[in-house]
Amino acid sequence: MTQTQQQARIQILISGTGSNALNIAKEVQQGVLKGLGEITQVISNRPTAKGLAASQEMGINTACVDHKDYETKADFEAALIAKIEEKPYDIIVLAGFMRILSAEFVSHFAGKVINIHPSLLPDYKGLNTHQRVLDAGEKHHGVTVHLVIPDLDAGPIIGQAMLNINEDDSAESLHRRIQAMEYWLYPQCLRMILSGEIQLEADRVVFKAQQLQKTATGVQPWQEEMILNSSAQAQ
Repeated sequence: MTQTQQQARIQILISGTGSNALNIAKEVQQGVLKGLGEITQVISNRPTAKGLAASQEMGINTACVDHKDYETKADFEAALIAKIEEKPYDIIVLAGFMRILSAEFVSHFAGKVINIHPSLLPDYKGLNTHQRVLDAGEKHHGVTVHLVIPDLDAGPIIGQAMLNINEDDSAESLHRRIQAMEYWLYPQCLRMILSGEIQLEADRVVFKAQQLQKTATGVQPWQEEMILNSSAQAQ
């Protein structure tokens, strides 16, 4: 995706607090995404999601498509597609959206949906990743931004951030540390997509920039490695 002539239109799907969505919104307003994109809509599948009210307070259009209102997954996804298409979009960002999307939904938006997952994919797909890496005795943990394809947590990797696991880490402490990394990585990956440095296709990610560099702006002093996969890895 290259958005050099106009700002890219971003839609974000959430299920809860929407902390990543709100962080992206802040970056759009005054951070690394300023001038590159605008958020046209935040959608939740839960009417009580705190992220909806918080998004409204930031002046962002919001909507809810409650999955409980539909007898089948197909009916829910049809309604979700219709709601998304009410507003313009160039990219759809999953930010804590806790519904597994069907192959039909993903194919409808092929090459336009990205997700963030709290592990170093392809390891530890699914839920409860922080406790699972501790139980396995892993030395490293991290977060991955990837293109969404029909297979769960299996799409081509856009970017990853990695940290060392400390002896006294718990699932709770890893959650806090990983979340802080998410707040940095997701906007940076979005920035590179919207600026054309990374191109998304239906089933692959094409890199025009070989690595993601740390900058002084917005980076916390973690002493942890930030990495972006090379085009050779993605292809």
